[in-house]
Amino acid sequence: MTQWILLACAILSEVTGSMSLKAALGHPGWYAVTAVGFVVAFACLSQVLRRGMPLGVAYGIWGATGVALTAAASAVVFAEPITGTMLAGIVLIIAGVLTVELGSQHAARIRAAT
Repeated sequence: MTQWILLACAILSEVTGSMSLKAALGHPGWYAVTAVGFVVAFACLSQVLRRGMPLGVAYGIWGATGVALTAAASAVVFAEPITGTMLAGIVLIIAGVLTVELGSQHAARIRAAT
């Protein structure tokens, strides 16, 4: 359970860093928030890996969720458009991550049976 909380922290920190990067274009003080966001994101992600989550699963979930949340947040905060093509891409990314997760679980069951 702890690894999932840490992964959520990594995702939210990365989204915060990305959103702050955009904000920093007009107000350079946001660069500090950007740096802290990315440092916390990588620190949390490393802890997730240390607790045994496979890299492909952790990075896939982190990346896909980060893309989806950043796109949604930038639409709300910065009034950036989200097109149908973008939504389709987000759906495909999420489907790919779910496929990797299912494959990882299958591989773990095979290892446990041998």
